[in-house]
Amino acid sequence: MKGRIVVLDEVQGRPAAALLVDGQLQDLLVDPAGDEALPGAIYRCVADRLMKGQGGVFVKLPEGSGFLRQTSGIAPGAKLLVQVTGPAEPGKAVPVTTRLLFKSRYAIATPGAPGCNISRRIKDEGLRAALEALAVAGMAGAAEGLGLILRSACADVDSDEIAADVAAVRALAEAVLADTDGGPELLVEGASAQETAWRDWADPAPDEVVEGGFADLGVLEMIDAVLEPRVDLPGAGHMMIEPTRAVLAVDVNTGGDTSPAAGLKANIAAARDLPRQLRLRGLGGQIVVDFAPMPKRDRAVLDQVLRAAFKGESAETNLVGWTTLGLYELVRKRDRLNLAEVLEVGA
Repeated sequence: MKGRIVVLDEVQGRPAAALLVDGQLQDLLVDPAGDEALPGAIYRCVADRLMKGQGGVFVKLPEGSGFLRQTSGIAPGAKLLVQVTGPAEPGKAVPVTTRLLFKSRYAIATPGAPGCNISRRIKDEGLRAALEALAVAGMAGAAEGLGLILRSACADVDSDEIAADVAAVRALAEAVLADTDGGPELLVEGASAQETAWRDWADPAPDEVVEGGFADLGVLEMIDAVLEPRVDLPGAGHMMIEPTRAVLAVDVNTGGDTSPAAGLKANIAAARDLPRQLRLRGLGGQIVVDFAPMPKRDRAVLDQVLRAAFKGESAETNLVGWTTLGLYELVRKRDRLNLAEVLEVGA
């Protein structure tokens, strides 16, 4: 099964989307069963309690509360527009930000960041100039401080389609920015799994979009594998991925391979696959990796592999480095719900 295939189906009766590249599951999105706020949702809220010791403020949402990591210029009772940045941990407030982004398939409207910009992934200077002219025309007379980014998916799209997309995202942004009167209210819903797939998996364009193909294409079996802690690596090695209350623990093993280079081979394979595994499982936070034993001189090689592996990830990741115990630490932003919790595995 070659090529880039987007599969739209359901899991446990809920809409889901899977991205397959050459038969391997690269990304997976499943809508949650509850009514919790999805990342990207935009609210009008009211500032509540300042938590200076924590560097933030609680805000009142229509249902429950959010936590905004910002205190400067905010007084209790102030009305704010905020956007959900990630899933809420059990018993905690929803993380929000005042830096709003209005995303569509081809464009991103950026309040507070004026100007028109083109994705750096588009290299052709002629195309960049044409897209910049299109963006400037589309944003003529826009609300003050409203900027625009044209996404890399614009590279092979008709200009009329891009212009229509820009007009729609601009209109939505201007309407929301003007809607500041009233109490806490949901103004823009977060994108569902299939909407996110349509919006964010457009570059490169899929070779095929299949509806209802989870069973036929083996996606259900791939999901079952993702829910298991063990990940088999090329060769005899494997790694175990096990969340705890404090950290996410990853343990890399060489298995039956006893050759001198077994540790480095298993570690390189694990490092290359780790971003995909974290993405599919919806895992983030503080991560500690216990790599298989290898000479210290090989750490530089593994550092390069890790940097290359995480370079293209959309979730912000900080590669902290090695501890005195020989463990490797990194921090990954929680940008989606934990798949095991969404599917209520073990509940």
